[in-house]
Amino acid sequence: MPNFRISEVAALVGVSGDTVRRWVDSGRLAAVRDRNGQRIVDGTALAAFMREEAHADTDSGEDSARRLSSARNRFHGLVTDVVLGDVMAQVEIQAGPHRVVSLMSREAAEDLGLEVGSVATAIVKSTNVVVESDTSKGAHHA
Repeated sequence: MPNFRISEVAALVGVSGDTVRRWVDSGRLAAVRDRNGQRIVDGTALAAFMREEAHADTDSGEDSARRLSSARNRFHGLVTDVVLGDVMAQVEIQAGPHRVVSLMSREAAEDLGLEVGSVATAIVKSTNVVVESDTSKGAHHA
């Protein structure tokens, strides 16, 4: 299982390195020191932590609509671009490290009051998800 440096954990979770260090210092996220003295987090432990955090958000009651929907992929962020056409609108949301672009009717965008700088949540439900890996394990080289 891979290990991740604090900066890598921060990028994966979408928080600052200082936040990850506070989690480690408080015992909320387990980390050990490597032979160079750098703190590292085991990939399995990080996956469990991220799962628990996702469930904690769902169970907190702060967003009761989430419990009434089968869609679990929610990206809460800031609208960074809106392109209005005659019929359709393209809306871009920056949610932490994630950029989400949605195409919707112009009427829907206007009804939702979507404009640059407004807060919005993109809810993604898909029957087809493509996953890529940064690791070369299992890759065949010619």
